[in-house]
Amino acid sequence: MTRRKPSWPARWAVLGIAAAIAAYGAGTVYGLAFTNPLNLCGDRTGNGVYMDAGRNYSLTSVSVHSFPPSITCHWSSGHSTEKVWFWVTPLLYAGLACSVVCSVLLFNNRHKSGKAPRDNKLDA
Repeated sequence: MTRRKPSWPARWAVLGIAAAIAAYGAGTVYGLAFTNPLNLCGDRTGNGVYMDAGRNYSLTSVSVHSFPPSITCHWSSGHSTEKVWFWVTPLLYAGLACSVVCSVLLFNNRHKSGKAPRDNKLDA
C-alpha cells in the first residue's frame, strides 16, 4: 500500500488555517497590550497623562477589539492611530476565506462521489 499526497484543496485549506492562526497570533502577541493598551499608545508624563510621542496631544480614549485584533488610540487632536500591524487583518481574513473555500471544495467533491477525494483516483 502506498501513501498518497493530500489533494491541493486540502493543502490550501491547511495553509489558510495556518495563515489565519499566524495573523491572529501576531496581532495578539503584539496586543499583549490588551492587558494595558495605554502603554502602547503613548508615554506617561509625570502627572499621569498619556501623551503622543513627539507631539503635544493627550490620549482621550483607547478602543480594543479582540477579533480582528485591534488597538486604536484616540488623541485630543482628533486623529486616531492603529497600533496592531496593518497586515494582520487582511491576512487573517484571507486565511479564513481560503480555508473555507477549500473545505467547501473538499466536502462538495466528497458528496458528489460518495468517496473521499483521494479515493477517486483509484477508480481510474
